[in-house]
Amino acid sequence: MTRKIIIDTDPGQDDAVAILLALASPELDVLGITVVAGNVPLSLTERNARIVCEVARRPDIPVFAGCDCPLRQPLVTAEHVHGKTGLDGIALPDPQMPLQDQHAVDFIIETLQREPPGTVTLCPLGPLTNIAAALQKAPEIADRIQQIVLMGGAYFEVGNITPAAEFNIYVDPEAAEIVFKSGVDIVVLPLDVTHKALTNRDWVETMRAQGRVGEAVASWTDFFERFDVAKYGSKGAPLHDPTVIAYLLQPDLFSGKHINVEIETQSDLTRGMTVADWWGVTKRPANALFIGHLDRDGFYALLTERLGRL
Repeated sequence: MTRKIIIDTDPGQDDAVAILLALASPELDVLGITVVAGNVPLSLTERNARIVCEVARRPDIPVFAGCDCPLRQPLVTAEHVHGKTGLDGIALPDPQMPLQDQHAVDFIIETLQREPPGTVTLCPLGPLTNIAAALQKAPEIADRIQQIVLMGGAYFEVGNITPAAEFNIYVDPEAAEIVFKSGVDIVVLPLDVTHKALTNRDWVETMRAQGRVGEAVASWTDFFERFDVAKYGSKGAPLHDPTVIAYLLQPDLFSGKHINVEIETQSDLTRGMTVADWWGVTKRPANALFIGHLDRDGFYALLTERLGRL
């Protein structure tokens, strides 16, 4: 049986690779792609999502624009990482497929209300604004969500946008707080695991030799790597968001722990921090499976094989 998913995203080169991985995998039924402001403003994220669908030759996938700013604070973006378009690298034409008229939040709500309970998984790859807005507008959908599998947060690795906070959570911590307190079954792919999914030159060149899609992935990776290599001194860059899709496809590649995760929304120093109680010192009930490890070779083998299908 296929697994029904909605990808909520702010593309982003690594978001683009995650979308391609999902569209290349017959085990996943992508009901729609909802976009949010994050890595770049909404006008660019909705454009980028449609570009990626066309790269995959899947203009049939509906793309919905969502929230253009966080719930309570001004938008923080990441052009310093992803470039001025959010998808810098290879030059690609403007998308021809349409943007859907319906707001992303309404699409999420209506889809969850239409599909049988417990059959739709939400896959947020960016700030959690759309997901939180849907939960606020229609609280009853929480009981209908099969699972939320998200990229965000950190524990041992701590922050990549501040010393304490990972970017996706930092952009809209109030939204993250709503999601983590929703009671939905949550799986978190934090920096701790995505930083174990580093690219290398062999993989990039393998992609480049795989044709049109591989060339796009290699070009995006070339651009994306330059920031992380300079920042961390590593030989590659973490492909953050594809870990979400890989987890859905091969969860045995990953391991983690059910723990309590709270979101810091008050402190100037630690705003957006995922306060992950790894050792259970607070005695608060677990509300998320926090992933800490992955099989890097298995992850890249999956990625290479699936992207090669496109």
